[in-house]
Amino acid sequence: MPAVTNGVAMSAASSPLLFVHGYWHGSWCWSEVIAGVAGLGRPAVAVDLAGHGLRARRPDCLTRIPFDPEALATEVSPVADVDLDQAGDLLVSQIRQLGRGGPVTVVAHSMGGTVLTRVVQQAPALVAHAVYLAALMPASDVTAIDCVRMPENAGELVGPSVRADPAVIGALRLDLTSHDAAYRCQLRNAFFGDVAPAVADAALGLLTPDAPAGIALGATTLTRDGWGSVPRTSITCTRDMVIRPALQQKFITDADTTFPDNPTSVVALDSSHSPFLSMPGRVADIVAERG
Repeated sequence: MPAVTNGVAMSAASSPLLFVHGYWHGSWCWSEVIAGVAGLGRPAVAVDLAGHGLRARRPDCLTRIPFDPEALATEVSPVADVDLDQAGDLLVSQIRQLGRGGPVTVVAHSMGGTVLTRVVQQAPALVAHAVYLAALMPASDVTAIDCVRMPENAGELVGPSVRADPAVIGALRLDLTSHDAAYRCQLRNAFFGDVAPAVADAALGLLTPDAPAGIALGATTLTRDGWGSVPRTSITCTRDMVIRPALQQKFITDADTTFPDNPTSVVALDSSHSPFLSMPGRVADIVAERG
């Protein structure tokens, strides 16, 4: 007989849900979705990636008075040493802790998808289902930075918002202290285009300025017995200005071509890059059905 939590029947086979954010964000961005899945009877937790959230470190140049625009472009990031290997190892440990040896359904957003891909390849037995929400899902041996530069991602708004050369500072830096109204509008349109303005402004205030470039520079070799063996879902976002819809479709096509025996399940949302804020109830319903 299935267990009942808050009046909702839950199959004993349902795995816990672990939520992974993307660049510049933290576990905070999943709070509304976690409330939704908890109401549906699924145990869930959100974690901070390496170099993010409580593990983030801010460059001094953003709080130094007077402000020095040259330092903004040249100060080496305090998270410049974080790479895909480190991020993957941390996420594996977080999954082990939540699952206590059993498999976990992992939901990743944006750059978090690159880390999820590494983890699934590295430890496929730990992941019951891999869910990519407006996320990078790189093909074998392809870096995330190569993905975002593909022609299918033309028109994205993050590249024009980066305020330093990642090769110089070791990070993708946003000027979150900027008073330039046009620049702040560009950030809102990039990440939170269909989010209520007050919520979007609050979310901008919670972003951290530096995202470790090393995560985007790493690549993972995918195998049939590794990443190709785990069920996956791609939740695409039709109004995404970070990972454009054509690139999201390329990820699906490439994965299904390489691993045709394990096709990607696809759910489309009419949303911007952050449906966890604009339609958290819908995201909760979708992910609660996985794993």
